[in-house]
Amino acid sequence: MIITKLKELLSISYGTLAHTAGHLPLKELTAALQNYNIEFVQLALSKAIADIDLSPGKLSPGLASHIGEQFDKAGIRIGVMGCYINPVHPDPIVRRAEIDRFKETIRYARQFGAPMVATETGALTTYKELDPYRYEEIGWEALKSTIEELAEEAEKWGVFIGLEGVSHHTLSTPDKMRRILDEVPSSTLGVVLDPCNLIGEAIEEQDALVDSCFKLFGDRIILAHLKDIYQEGSRVYHGQAGAGLFHSADFLRKLHEYKPGIDISLEDTPGPYINEAVARLNRMFSI
Repeated sequence: MIITKLKELLSISYGTLAHTAGHLPLKELTAALQNYNIEFVQLALSKAIADIDLSPGKLSPGLASHIGEQFDKAGIRIGVMGCYINPVHPDPIVRRAEIDRFKETIRYARQFGAPMVATETGALTTYKELDPYRYEEIGWEALKSTIEELAEEAEKWGVFIGLEGVSHHTLSTPDKMRRILDEVPSSTLGVVLDPCNLIGEAIEEQDALVDSCFKLFGDRIILAHLKDIYQEGSRVYHGQAGAGLFHSADFLRKLHEYKPGIDISLEDTPGPYINEAVARLNRMFSI
């Protein structure tokens, strides 16, 4: 009995993007998500909830708590707030609006029931037209400045910031993820590890890249995203988890070794295939 309970405690929790079920009124959304074999969602407010004005400045403790309560009644956690901004936007006015939107989400994350707010980091080539030689350096300084400000806000509210690397974004490699963690030494910063996004088209190098992620920042991973990689001729694309070229079983074992019980959000897996994907992944990995 004790061993069974321990296995239940340490098992990996699967979730999905809330808007996988559609852009719906709140109660319809939570009802639709109950059809999926998931434990949590990543909630991007404007993409998921259709019947409430959630534009910047509209949040309040009461509204955030109400939304969180509706998910709780449906038996679904809000595991992460998805507030995907462009932290290196070249227009300072637009970037300021993006930063302020993210900070607002940080302030109310706990009322939603979420311990973290996640974002990607903007295109690697954002400043290439401005300076074709120093564009990566310029983008890095913009990113660092933004993350420093967001980390300061997150520290006030006891919320994690989840940074997601992508092969063509400012945080394009595992080494760059390690660098931002070193240069912004805040305990609020964590990693949203999406291995397929970091692999890009380098399919044959996937094992080395995944191992590098765990070696460089395995202790800082706070959420994983999981999809799969497919190839048709020269075309490489992403699709439902566990049925493509990504070494999902190996990844799950390594992830559990570093972060037992971590949440995994399924991406690029349409609603009708989520339960099938969860069952497939559970067959691949068991404690």
